[in-house]
Amino acid sequence: MEIPTYDDMQAAHERIRDHVHRTPVLTSSYLDELTGANLFFKCENLQKAGAFKARGASNAVFGLSDEQAAKGVATHSSGNHGTCLSYAAGRRGIPCTVVMPRTAPQAKKDAVRGYGGRVVECEPSTSSREAVFAEVVAESGAEFVHPYNDPRVIAGQGTCSAELIEQVEGLDAVIAPIGGGGMVSGTCLTLSTAAPDVRIYAAEPAQADDAMRSFKAGHIIADDAPETIADGLKVPLKDLTWHFVSNHVTDIFTASEEEIVDAMKLIWKRMKIVMEPSSAVPLACILNNKDVFAGKRVGVIITGGNVDLDRLPWMTD
Repeated sequence: MEIPTYDDMQAAHERIRDHVHRTPVLTSSYLDELTGANLFFKCENLQKAGAFKARGASNAVFGLSDEQAAKGVATHSSGNHGTCLSYAAGRRGIPCTVVMPRTAPQAKKDAVRGYGGRVVECEPSTSSREAVFAEVVAESGAEFVHPYNDPRVIAGQGTCSAELIEQVEGLDAVIAPIGGGGMVSGTCLTLSTAAPDVRIYAAEPAQADDAMRSFKAGHIIADDAPETIADGLKVPLKDLTWHFVSNHVTDIFTASEEEIVDAMKLIWKRMKIVMEPSSAVPLACILNNKDVFAGKRVGVIITGGNVDLDRLPWMTD
């Protein structure tokens, strides 16, 4: 297992500089009052391709040799990683294939195709996703860029918190959503070296709480097909992300589906920014654990803004 280093993150930052945005940090006095904390929202919903995953995908794609790149890249993704890999591949002019659950939001399938990627559908389970993906790679010989269990991807995601600590001084904590753990691992990679006193928290849907259960058990527990409106957080931890989570995360909190929707509405209404359900989980968890965050300066990573506007979670059919 190749564990990425702080030097890898710095190299990634240089490599992807021309391909990603340095996203803004926004604040809300209303949300500060509500939580009793000073919250600093790192807006990766305003990132290229609409999600932080543009960072890791760009690092992987632009780090390939010309020979590797010629065969293209491939991945499996519920949406944002596939979109971002298609974006990065398009920038380099190479093919990209994405295996996606047939239940993935139409907006995310359309986004992959919009950046020139090819979508191959699978059943909505980890086992189906991996089986279909194996066929795709055998056929094309494309370079596999895992959505999160890839040192190049984690090093790229680490650039987000590197920017955050330059933009906001004196943070006490950073909280990010956790599914497979790519963003949280990148956060751990950067902060454990650059700001070791900053506590790192992860936020997870209660209906897909395998990371929290893993954290408490001391080993990976994987759910095959959990159901949650936070569609970006349905995947399990893997060995590389588990390394970072188990060594550097202070705690993992959960929020119910209703709490996630309430937090999402709060951010839409108060901050006037579009973000997806997965991105609302950290605020929901802060509201559930005010005693932990009260009086603290907290970085909150809003991971993505790729929302299916025809299927918002508070709409009823």
